[in-house]
Amino acid sequence: MEDVITWKIVLIDDEEDIRDVVSILLEDAGFIVSTAPNGEQGLSLCEKICPQIVMTDIRMPGMDGIQVLQAVKQKYPDIEVIVVTAFGEMALAVRALQLDASDFITKPIDDEGLMVALARAKQRYISKKTLLDYTRFLEKEKTKTARELIKTYSFQKNLIENSMDGILACDAQGMVITFNRSMEKILGYNKNEVVGKFVFSDLFAANEDKVLKEKMADQDFGGKDRLFLYETTLVGKSKAQVPVQVSAVTLWEKNVETGWVGFFRDLRRLRKLERELSDQASILHQDKMMSLGRLSASVVHEINNPLFGVLNYVRLMIRILDRGVPDPEHIEKFQRYLNLVENETERCSNIISSLLTFSRKSEPAFGQVDIKTLLNKCILLSQHKLELSNIRLVSKIDDNLPLINGDSNQLQQCIINLVFNAMDAMPDGGTLTLACMHIKEEKKLAVRVEDTGIGIKKEDLSQIFEPFFTTKKEGYGVGLGLSTVFGIIEHHKGTVTVNSEPGNTAFMLHLPA
Repeated sequence: MEDVITWKIVLIDDEEDIRDVVSILLEDAGFIVSTAPNGEQGLSLCEKICPQIVMTDIRMPGMDGIQVLQAVKQKYPDIEVIVVTAFGEMALAVRALQLDASDFITKPIDDEGLMVALARAKQRYISKKTLLDYTRFLEKEKTKTARELIKTYSFQKNLIENSMDGILACDAQGMVITFNRSMEKILGYNKNEVVGKFVFSDLFAANEDKVLKEKMADQDFGGKDRLFLYETTLVGKSKAQVPVQVSAVTLWEKNVETGWVGFFRDLRRLRKLERELSDQASILHQDKMMSLGRLSASVVHEINNPLFGVLNYVRLMIRILDRGVPDPEHIEKFQRYLNLVENETERCSNIISSLLTFSRKSEPAFGQVDIKTLLNKCILLSQHKLELSNIRLVSKIDDNLPLINGDSNQLQQCIINLVFNAMDAMPDGGTLTLACMHIKEEKKLAVRVEDTGIGIKKEDLSQIFEPFFTTKKEGYGVGLGLSTVFGIIEHHKGTVTVNSEPGNTAFMLHLPA
């Protein structure tokens, strides 16, 4: 069947370069490709050319990829949709799969991964189309019994056996009569162990079969006697519970129920992705809280000093006012005192505001970041601690730096971590250099954090970015800081390098401009 299909793809991405490159790859693979810069034009193309596959970016202005997926599935349910995500958008990828996307691939797009995703989409399209054609045929023929219906169904080109979704069918009494290869993989049973021996309820977790039947009877999940993308739990041969997503339909013949058929998708991989995403967020927040604790002690001292000055100036002005109406000389002093009070109060406010922003737990949010402003915030938060540690700060931040695309909060966490590591490497004081420059020919920003400390041993350099590896004494670190830096910069499509010798250690972050 695949040989006689002229495969057409609609490619939706707001970046012209990506559309051009991916179009070439797809055309070389034999596809007819039409492109659109946004979701609205993409949907219009779907109506005009009737593609079998839509490939859409998740993040787009206006109509995003999730909205495109929902609109395509609602209006053109036969079209397979592949979503393209950035690495840090796994939650959106999981959501897309739950909305019946064929697959997802991550940027930068890998040729092999793209071809695998396309092969899966083609297989799903062919299977669903064949299934639909044959279902129509069976309805036309009006097979007398559900058993004859399912048997004839399974003989056609091994359609059921080769389905990428698990297919489970039961007769009117609930006895299992179809159990395909994908169901064998999901539950661990051999078909011969189940067909004709198990009833519907034997394969579900406690009471889940009853709940599923109740949902089939109401209108909430696809209409009466139908179920669409409903999540439930099966029990495998090992007695382990298996989360699945099921679409199902009750079969009728002349107003008599003749059976039931369900299509199952294993959700264990999705759940694993969700757990990994949650674990990553927890590690980032744990590391941020450790940094926050170290910042707080020095910030308290830094705020106390200007507050003490403000209090003294206010008391002095009150004493002068108690003597009567101030003369012109005192009014001039008042103006100077008030300017000092305003400046010191604003300084306290900026410190507290930066500290609150840094402490806030937030979802990753990529946007335009002014790296110079971000580095100055890091200096503001750590400057007093540097002074207390007898460390001189040298700032070499170029003017007119271009914006970068990133998560400001996470990038700030990286810089604070590197500054703290530099301070720990200089217990007796020294010089810390914070620099940033634009490498125009490479279209990158380079951020350098350099210290004059004790350095890193050569044998430790290969391990410093591993989670929980630390050279510090017990109680002074758990080894999350540098692994967090590496993970964040990698998600920003950047790189981290380090050069170290006694008396000089430099960490260099390269980020796309």
